[in-house]
Amino acid sequence: MKKTFRIIGTNVIALILLSGCNSKGQKEHNQTNEGNLSVTPVEHSRAFPGATLKIQGIQVKETTSSDSVTFKVNYGIENFTLTEHTEDHNARHLANSHDGQHIHFIMDNSPYTALYKPENEIKLKKGTEHYLLSFLSRSYHESIKEPKAFVLNRFQVTDDGKYQELETSKTPMLFYSRPKGEYAGKDTEAVLLDFYVVNANLSEQGHKVNAVINGDTFVLNKWQPYQIKGLPLGENTIRLTLIDASGKQVTGENTSIERTIVLKE
Repeated sequence: MKKTFRIIGTNVIALILLSGCNSKGQKEHNQTNEGNLSVTPVEHSRAFPGATLKIQGIQVKETTSSDSVTFKVNYGIENFTLTEHTEDHNARHLANSHDGQHIHFIMDNSPYTALYKPENEIKLKKGTEHYLLSFLSRSYHESIKEPKAFVLNRFQVTDDGKYQELETSKTPMLFYSRPKGEYAGKDTEAVLLDFYVVNANLSEQGHKVNAVINGDTFVLNKWQPYQIKGLPLGENTIRLTLIDASGKQVTGENTSIERTIVLKE
């Protein structure tokens, strides 16, 4: 029987944009386990006070294709160094990028691109609307959760290929970050679970994140990184859903994302 677990956390204010057993099958633990599967907080990550990410410029240019444009973004960074390796104990047991600290570039809640230079260029279709979330990341892919360490941008590429910024929704939103892709060897032992919440507070009485891992639900009421242990080799499916105080999925854009990862020997 699949079970639902609630991971207890103290009230924590998640990022605000622009600035026992209660029922059958539900349990509350500081550490939750389903068989060999566990989800526990990642603690004592190196802090980056004042880390700041800004968009310095966006350029949209025509391409050889009549239906698309190139979209280029340039960033400015303060109190944080790209390509530097994050020196703390978590770097020794979580999958760690050899190229160091970076920016997570998440377009429309798709799997992120890791940027080791403060710029990126992609192709976009004309006549489309997009959400771009960018945030600073430790070398082992844990997001920097400082108030200014992210930029969320909503925009459209018009039918004639022009860039037009749009008002960003003020409704609660959830963006998936980790886990991603394939893991092998030692990296399969502890897999980082990390996400970005905007316009909402995660708390025991408020919004929460449902993490469904291979069919088992873990209720997360604190905005912080977690580690998953006990995942089997092969494909594993993770679905993250932002829920309200009553346990219902929040309506609106960017509230539920599902990914499949692969663990290898």
